[in-house]
Amino acid sequence: MADEDQNFSVFNSRILVDTVGHVTDEALKASRIKDVIGVLAGRLFNWGQRKSLFPLHLGIKCCALEMAAAGASRFDAERFGVFFRSSPRQCDVLLVNGPVSKKFADPLVRLWEQMPEPKWCIAMGECAISGGPYFQSYNILEGVDTVIPVDVYIPGCPPRPEALIDGFAKLRQKIIRIGAIPSEGRSEIEVPLILGDD
Repeated sequence: MADEDQNFSVFNSRILVDTVGHVTDEALKASRIKDVIGVLAGRLFNWGQRKSLFPLHLGIKCCALEMAAAGASRFDAERFGVFFRSSPRQCDVLLVNGPVSKKFADPLVRLWEQMPEPKWCIAMGECAISGGPYFQSYNILEGVDTVIPVDVYIPGCPPRPEALIDGFAKLRQKIIRIGAIPSEGRSEIEVPLILGDD
């Protein structure tokens, strides 16, 4: 008869789990495989990040109509891997359009902080970029970049749906260039991407 204090179940054994954990830790410490795994995992994460962007659509004014058109059947942004979501906890891109009032700045920052890392921001339209026709108004911010970092600017009043889809393509190129960690790529020297003819 077996002793009652012995556990013969291999898969439920705490000793086996601890042993495998210690052996794995020692193997990673003794070799450079940890660096190799880190690089491969980083590249895989970068690939997944750029192939499926989940923007939070923050449509404040008329640019929201063009944003809706970009997601509709004629332009179909989903075929390019852009899936609009309505919860900040499910999104990795904050798509801001329309003028941002000083009163709305705090909720905007709170939405930004609720999004998981890595996260990106696109400013769509003249109102989100610089205040638009409300520039230097008493209650409108002179661009969303005064409260959160912006990665891609899409000018226009309103920009066409094709410009929005091109903005997502430029964001993908930026993710490839700097990796999937935007805080490492956002330096004081780097100028954000600005779409346009020039």
